[in-house]
Amino acid sequence: MSVMKRLSMIFKSKANKALDKMEDPRETLDYSYQRQLELLQKVRRGVADVATSRKRVELQMNGIDAQAKRYEEQGRKALSVGREDLAREALQRRSNLQTQMADLKLQHDNLQAEEEKLTTASQRLQAKVDAFRTKKETIKATYTAAEAQTRINEAFSGISEEMGDVGLAIQRAEDKTAQMQARAGAIDELLASGALDDFTGTRGDDIQAELDRMGGGMDVELELARMKAELGQGPAPKSAIEPGPAQPAAQPQPQQAPQTQQLPHPGEGA
Repeated sequence: MSVMKRLSMIFKSKANKALDKMEDPRETLDYSYQRQLELLQKVRRGVADVATSRKRVELQMNGIDAQAKRYEEQGRKALSVGREDLAREALQRRSNLQTQMADLKLQHDNLQAEEEKLTTASQRLQAKVDAFRTKKETIKATYTAAEAQTRINEAFSGISEEMGDVGLAIQRAEDKTAQMQARAGAIDELLASGALDDFTGTRGDDIQAELDRMGGGMDVELELARMKAELGQGPAPKSAIEPGPAQPAAQPQPQQAPQTQQLPHPGEGA
């Protein structure tokens, strides 16, 4: 297949797809019905024209018939007065009129047959147009109901263009919201770690941050000392003692105060 044939096929397929998308069966049915009405009107005009021609031929036939009767009467009168020549002339003219009458009669019969044929065709076409109109309205109503049902189903299923746009908008909003939340959380972490400067007027918190870091280091040392005490590698730090047991031990200290005051003397003597 040549390139031009392929391009032609592609363009035709694209055009056919576009036309199929643009076509509305209801409009096509209405257009077809309109065309049938126009054809019916043409047939009716044809019937009227043929009937008019037939009527005109009938009038001519009536006129010729009346003229032939006059010639016959004139011939009789001419014979009654002895004018055979005039009677012969009158009969000759009547004979010519009879020839014309025969031609008009043949034309009249043809026109009458054509009129009957067109009348029958008009009646059949009228019945066809009426049946098409009934079928057209039925198809249009069915198509309209199917179209409405399809739109409702698409709306419920979310595959229509309108609902698809709404779904995409919701998805974009959710994605953007998640992105903003992640960005806000990252900035909070960076501010808390000191990787970013806080330009909100609270730069004096750097001292607090330093103290917090020092306190964190002390907590590590205390925890390390407590673990060594548990393993028997060193004395337990006072701050590492659990708060629950510390309270009962602190209550008897005032009573043992005199004994604790005498303990340093041996140490001092040593």
